[in-house]
Amino acid sequence: MGGHIGYESWLERDHVMLLDFDPSVVGVSSQPFWLFWMSGNGKGLSHVPDYFARRDDGSAVVLDCRPAERRQPRDLEKFEATRAACDQVGWEFRLVGAPDEILVRNVKWLAGYRHPRHLVEPIASGLRKVFAAPRPLMDGAMMAGDLITVLPVLFHLLWLHDLSVDVRAPLHAAAMVSPGTVQ
Repeated sequence: MGGHIGYESWLERDHVMLLDFDPSVVGVSSQPFWLFWMSGNGKGLSHVPDYFARRDDGSAVVLDCRPAERRQPRDLEKFEATRAACDQVGWEFRLVGAPDEILVRNVKWLAGYRHPRHLVEPIASGLRKVFAAPRPLMDGAMMAGDLITVLPVLFHLLWLHDLSVDVRAPLHAAAMVSPGTVQ
């Protein structure tokens, strides 16, 4: 998103990082709004969702992050109220727990190369040509030049989705890299 987005736990950090990596997400806000309502017994309740994300098609998603084993009945009531409020305005609601560990590790690695300083020409153009047909990561990187200069650019292109790799499988030397978006 080009700036810092707050988080209050490692779980929230992982999910906001995954939102940042999602090419369809164009904006993210942390703790975007308060919801207030009355419970069945007349008690006032409130809740602040963890994230609001806007997608490039105009749709929106609201996320609450809570490990499944830590969801108490009072929390579930708040999450259901949030889901109902989102339904009323046409937003998707997701209650998320721990994401896939391999996915998080790979995206965390690529996030280290998200800064535009890693988009170095003509290396980036050379990598796009090398990976015009799918090939193993290190084979293509070696074809493109000196690994010290090529790998940061390659990882940046993977972060941008200019090049693609299956981030749900371990990222390693033989991981297949191809053009376009594969997730």
